[in-house]
Amino acid sequence: MGEIMTALVWIAIGAAGGFFLKKYLLEQEMDGAQQMAARILDEAKKEALAQKKEILVQAEAEALARKKEAEQDVKDRERELKKNESRLQAKEERLEQKVEQLAQRESELGMLEKKLVKQEKELEAKEQRLCELVAEQQRKLEEISGLTAEEAKNRFMQEVESKARHEAARMIRQIEMEAQETAHRKAQMIIATAVQRYASDYVAEHTVSAVELPSEDMKGRIIGREGRNIRALEAATGVDLIIDDTPETVVLSAFSPLRREIAKRSLERLISDGRIHPARIEEIVKKVEKEMEVQVREIGEQATFDLGVHGIHPELVKLLGQLRFRTSFTQNVLQHSLEVGFLCGIMAAELGMDVKKARRAGLLHDIGKAVDHEVEGPHAVIGADLAKKYNEPGDVIHAIAAHHEDVPPKSVLAVLVQAADALSGARPGARKELLESYVKRLEELEGIAMSFAGVTRAYAIQAGREVRVMVDCDQVNDDGVFLLSKDIAKQIEEKMTYPGQIRVTVIREKRAVGVAK
Repeated sequence: MGEIMTALVWIAIGAAGGFFLKKYLLEQEMDGAQQMAARILDEAKKEALAQKKEILVQAEAEALARKKEAEQDVKDRERELKKNESRLQAKEERLEQKVEQLAQRESELGMLEKKLVKQEKELEAKEQRLCELVAEQQRKLEEISGLTAEEAKNRFMQEVESKARHEAARMIRQIEMEAQETAHRKAQMIIATAVQRYASDYVAEHTVSAVELPSEDMKGRIIGREGRNIRALEAATGVDLIIDDTPETVVLSAFSPLRREIAKRSLERLISDGRIHPARIEEIVKKVEKEMEVQVREIGEQATFDLGVHGIHPELVKLLGQLRFRTSFTQNVLQHSLEVGFLCGIMAAELGMDVKKARRAGLLHDIGKAVDHEVEGPHAVIGADLAKKYNEPGDVIHAIAAHHEDVPPKSVLAVLVQAADALSGARPGARKELLESYVKRLEELEGIAMSFAGVTRAYAIQAGREVRVMVDCDQVNDDGVFLLSKDIAKQIEEKMTYPGQIRVTVIREKRAVGVAK
């Protein structure tokens, strides 16, 4: 028990000693920390003082720099003000000089004005004196002639007018005669120059086309069972197919070159493809028609390019392409339009006119023929309406309308288009006779021959270049045959117009027939 108490006492003493030791150590640490804090505070104060001094030094330096800049700015402004002041002073001096000059001129003008007023008064006095002298002379002349001034004036004016009229009439007649002679020579020269400078080949247009076949058997396939293929092809293209004894050939007949070309291309494709039946025929024809539309536009564009004419509306260009597949008296209308355009341009150049506008009018003059089968009226008027619709120049529209006298020509350009149109159509080989006029000429030729007594039959042969006349041998003797041929030839010369010569052959024949039994 005593040992335990002793141990407890020592434990208590040890605990107390540890407490005081710990307290002592804590106090020592606090003293060290306070000293360190004091040192840190002193150092911070010293550093703050150093930074303050440095900032003050920088602020002083910056203030000095700004002060120098301000002083320099003030000096610059002072120099600028001095310059402005010197310039203003110079301007002021110049203004003073101008004021002095104006004052001097004003004084000079005042003196001139006084002189002018004085001269004006003198002139008025002289004019009044002249009027008095003229009146006095007029009174003396009236006393001498016995006529008043008005009567003398009228008589003098009548004599002058009569002489002037006579002289003017003489000059007008002379000028008209010279103008007619000069114009006739000039026109001949211009037309001759145009024809010489432009000469193109002519290819006759036909109304039939031939398609070659690989074999005779292909004709049967084209005809089809009970003719269904040929009927389908004719219905789709509007062209007549002629299949006859001509070996390995099918003939396409149509007055429209466009439809004939479509039919020819379609048939050639069908032959190369080998599948020939109504459905395939319709398909090929539609495809070829679309291709032809593209080709028509390209043909029109090429025509404008060849003539150097630009800015034509696309619809007019398309119509120009369609003219490639139109004929007039077997003359291709597009080729004719190109010829007229070239001839117009050549003649316009000779006359000093606008060549491009002349070519434009010549190219478009027959544009109405592209749609004249759809629109009623003359093709010249239709073409003028189309040109007006697509904003062509007014003088070009008038030239188109007037090229066949549907509208009276009122410009030189319209007359040029008329002349070029006539030249293109009238050159040798350009156009052929229509079938109706050809038949009529043959009938007229035979009719003249049949009108003579003794003629039994008459035949026009060799395309109308010869007429063979059969006579009754009982009415016309051998000598009368020669007289009859001369009389018929003379009658033909008097009543008919024809190219070249016509031979008249009169035949008299007497036959005796015997029968042996």
